[in-house]
Amino acid sequence: KVIDETGAGDCYRAAFAVALLEGHSLEKCMQFANAAGSCSVEVNGAVPSTPLRSDVEARLLDDTLLNIPRGGYKDDDFPFLIGSRLNSMKDRPELWSEELKTPLDFVKRQATIKGLTCVDFNYPQHFHDWTNEEAKQALDEAGLVAGAVCLRYPAKFARGAMNHPDPELRKEAIELTKQAAEAAMALGCDEVVIWSAFDGYDYPFQVDYDEMWQQLVDAFQEVCDAFPDIKFSLEYKPTDENTRFFTVPSTAAAILLVDEIDRANMGLTLDVGHMLMSGENPGQSIAQVGRRKKLFGVQLNDGFTRLAAEDGLMFGSVHPSKALEIMYQLRRTGFAGHFYFDTFPQRTDPVKEAEYNIRQVKKFWAAAGAIDGKTLRRAVEEHDAIEAL
Repeated sequence: KVIDETGAGDCYRAAFAVALLEGHSLEKCMQFANAAGSCSVEVNGAVPSTPLRSDVEARLLDDTLLNIPRGGYKDDDFPFLIGSRLNSMKDRPELWSEELKTPLDFVKRQATIKGLTCVDFNYPQHFHDWTNEEAKQALDEAGLVAGAVCLRYPAKFARGAMNHPDPELRKEAIELTKQAAEAAMALGCDEVVIWSAFDGYDYPFQVDYDEMWQQLVDAFQEVCDAFPDIKFSLEYKPTDENTRFFTVPSTAAAILLVDEIDRANMGLTLDVGHMLMSGENPGQSIAQVGRRKKLFGVQLNDGFTRLAAEDGLMFGSVHPSKALEIMYQLRRTGFAGHFYFDTFPQRTDPVKEAEYNIRQVKKFWAAAGAIDGKTLRRAVEEHDAIEAL
């Protein structure tokens, strides 16, 4: 049982080095190190959790170490954790026999979704009714883990969060981001996703573009330096009803910002619906970010994007060819985050909708892995659309 991940990586590296110096194969070194890391997470604290050699050797004799489920149930070799929008559990309450008023209620409902393995919480929205420790306990009891903590700045930041004209409120937004990082650490995850509904403007001549950009650079450098073990992942969006023009309105702009922030723990989360709204091809955007090893997360959905609407439809339901290329590019660029469904099932059973999304992403992932590389390379070299399709 995972109690505390602090020091697990150090134990892994130390055990790997010991096995390597003893002349074992790389596979044996990794097995020995993995056993050491698994022993470490069962004890609180960095130093107290360092296992004895006898503990590691005993763990190696326990074959349950080889059968720990990752990204699905035990008979499933899908390699990623999968989460879905927690607030969607409020939809269709008549299909649920219990109350749906608190985040704990939502977690309990999500725990019934077959194949769902992690939960992304909104901060501070989902932390008014319980402590970080109580949220972690609820996940443990549900057999789930935290995927990420997602910033949702409250309405007091309607004129901007990190871009607010009042320097005191900008400072408060930065502190709120740091609190989200503390929540992530308490929950046992290492990622904070930042989406601000308010950092932007509505009219020409309304703001100083250079000043707003520098405010974001300075703010993210500050939070990255304060929490070097937490990945801060910006989720851009081109427009919505709160902000007509966001300070970071596209994948290209987001890449420029991350490059200028210049921190190893600063990256991007790409939302399929947001990329479609921007007029982008999601596969190309993923390739651009993935080649820089800055793709920390993906949020999967689909949409018709009529009049710049964010539809939040089920993954692959409108653009199946784009869904397939998304999975192909995630494979090609070595994506190592987790999958999250940002969908809006107001008229649909949210549990069945999430299960459908899980089946879809696994089918597209498998299909992308079965693509004939030589045939695709031939099509790419000739820019042959017919062959590619």
